[in-house]
Amino acid sequence: MKIGVFLGGNSMERNVSLASGKSVAIALKEFGHEVKLIDPALGSDQSELETILSTFTPSTPVTLKDLSLLPVQNIIQTVQSNLLDGLDVIFLALHGEWGEDGKIQSLLEMRGIPYTGSGVMASALTMDKSMTKIIMRHHNIETANWFMLKSGNYNLAGTISRINSEIKYPVVIKPNDQGSTVGLTIVKKENEISDALKLASQFGKSIMVEEFIPGRELTVTIVGEESYPIIEIRPQDGFYDYSHKYTKGMTEYLCPAPIDEELTKKVQAAALKLFKVTNCSGFARVDFRLKPDNSFYCLEINTLPGMTSTSLVPKSAAAKGIPFNLLCDNIIKLALEEFRNR
Repeated sequence: MKIGVFLGGNSMERNVSLASGKSVAIALKEFGHEVKLIDPALGSDQSELETILSTFTPSTPVTLKDLSLLPVQNIIQTVQSNLLDGLDVIFLALHGEWGEDGKIQSLLEMRGIPYTGSGVMASALTMDKSMTKIIMRHHNIETANWFMLKSGNYNLAGTISRINSEIKYPVVIKPNDQGSTVGLTIVKKENEISDALKLASQFGKSIMVEEFIPGRELTVTIVGEESYPIIEIRPQDGFYDYSHKYTKGMTEYLCPAPIDEELTKKVQAAALKLFKVTNCSGFARVDFRLKPDNSFYCLEINTLPGMTSTSLVPKSAAAKGIPFNLLCDNIIKLALEEFRNR
């Protein structure tokens, strides 16, 4: 099969995406597929891609200045170009804006090319953390309390007052539509709020102010309509931020998570329920916080999670006895099945 792997892109998670795409390409080649790497942010001229792939560092986030050199028009040009001619399916190893927000999915649908992961509506919906939480509440999936602000158009005194009356400290302040903890701050004191809001404002049009849930961090992989073994994430110190995610040795992963069978089934059921009610397809990862009293709260669903050979989704698959190359091939099969059923 001829498979195009989209990687890179022009979001803040560009370097993570490059790592995911490289790993996926290797895995698919091991399965006998013909693979073509494509960075849509480069446009129809992909001559720089080989150099980029040999020099980037996944643990180092890109800057807004870096992204300013990769105009959105390049992505549109890529999908419209002959780079995609003859490909049977696209494996989306993109993350963030113009990756998992429904835009690239809509362009591929207009070209009639199958792609991995969720469709346009589900991708756009779940990229919006607040809308996803509204759906969680509607379907009785516990989630932390929150309120929303417009970036650059908020009242600091009013925000402080709302935190004191509605949420209490600590709170999480983050962009509403970013991943990999980009622009996220855990605020413990009132004098930290202003800087946290300014940081979050740099990375999106809206800001989420969310109750911080103390406890353990769990994540559930969904492939097809099956919940895989739960992973508990234990960062060495602090919280599971960008550096802990992408720097080896900074985080311990326990899979399956050391929780009892009854609780495991409840968390997995909640993850699968969210996957279904948001109309996701293919695969996804759902993140939770588990309090000491064993109550659990859903944080978000990731429709295009990291796919390096050591990322969370492959770790969960490995615990189920599914090697990385088979996992990638299964995701391709799900994409083709979804395309046929549309």
